[in-house]
Amino acid sequence: MTGDVTLEETAVGAVRRAVDAFGRLDILVNNAGRTVNKPVTDTTAENWDAVMAVDARGSFFFAREAFGAMRAGGGGAMVSTCSYAGTVGLPEGAAYSASKGALAQLTKVLAVEGGPLGIRANLVAAGVIESDFLDSFRSDSRAYLASFADAQPLGRVAQPAAIAEVLCFLASPRSSFVTGAVVAADGGFTAL
Repeated sequence: MTGDVTLEETAVGAVRRAVDAFGRLDILVNNAGRTVNKPVTDTTAENWDAVMAVDARGSFFFAREAFGAMRAGGGGAMVSTCSYAGTVGLPEGAAYSASKGALAQLTKVLAVEGGPLGIRANLVAAGVIESDFLDSFRSDSRAYLASFADAQPLGRVAQPAAIAEVLCFLASPRSSFVTGAVVAADGGFTAL
């Protein structure tokens, strides 16, 4: 199914289709994200709302719908892709950092409410990933992101597969005693 994550009906429809197809919902991965890189004084209300709509509101819709399906099915695992920007302030990242902070707090609430129901919720606070994430406003997105390697204690930025491994672990039964966690996969950046 394709749809706009900022619309409530997209989450309702996606969860319903999954449950109809498989009889239950075991895993939710919230991975949609958007950013605006502007100084706080240049960030417009439209910029703020656009980022919040995807990163916080859309994730909330999917988490809420998945939570209901998981409760009915006897449990499940929710994993959201966040950013270290949810725990540290980044220049020119007011909307993005705030949206990821909201997602971190939502994850903790889901873990607390979901624990007695067998629903786990965790967050991957990813560092810089060499990806196309900034393509909408930088033609050199991958090269630009790779240039941040020296700022990480590991001396490199992540490849998407490295973050996917952490997401898969948190969605699997191997992490059955992990909930409410913010797992840093940031090359050591937040250890500085």
